[in-house]
Amino acid sequence: REEQKEDNNSTECSELGIMDLKFTSSRKHISISVPSKSQTMSPHIKSVDDVVVLGMNLSKFNKPTQFFICVSGVFMFYLIYGYLQELIFSVEGFKPFGWYLTLVQFGFYSIFGLIELQLIQDKRRRIPGKTYMIIAFLTVGTMGLSNTSLGYLNYPTQVIFKCCKLIPVMIGGVFIQGKRYNIADVSAALCMSLGLIWFTLADSTVAPNFNLTG
Repeated sequence: REEQKEDNNSTECSELGIMDLKFTSSRKHISISVPSKSQTMSPHIKSVDDVVVLGMNLSKFNKPTQFFICVSGVFMFYLIYGYLQELIFSVEGFKPFGWYLTLVQFGFYSIFGLIELQLIQDKRRRIPGKTYMIIAFLTVGTMGLSNTSLGYLNYPTQVIFKCCKLIPVMIGGVFIQGKRYNIADVSAALCMSLGLIWFTLADSTVAPNFNLTG
């Protein structure tokens, strides 16, 4: 009887041990939580479907209206930026100061960024600082060289090359990132580049001025 009691006790203990193990593992499983997408987004964006442009939420509009507003904004700001840039470099003696213009541009970018941080009250860093530094260096170099090129080229020539930059980007995507583009993607890129070039050269008096240094 004593041996039978010991066996029963050991059986009960093993059952309790198994139950405790299951309970412990279940507790561990329950304690694992994955944050939702809304928790990882900025506090001023309430849903992944929100479309925020210049601090204005366009989600109340339908998709075609959102598309029209975004496309109109791109064209409007691009035309204003191009007009002012051409106007600045038409000033006598300003062409050698492309890097100074880049300094002024990024100075204002920094000010606008600080204002946005104060408005949205969201100062969490989601990307490593090293990545920020690499992107910042490449962006400054790109815009600085682009502005400096206007010291050697006229504005239409610069716009032609900038309009065609989507094509080498797609080529780089194929060889570097292994992307695959279908006929529709390639046709859209070519049509957009040709359309922008045609729009730039619409005036018969405008003639590109090519310079190897520029």
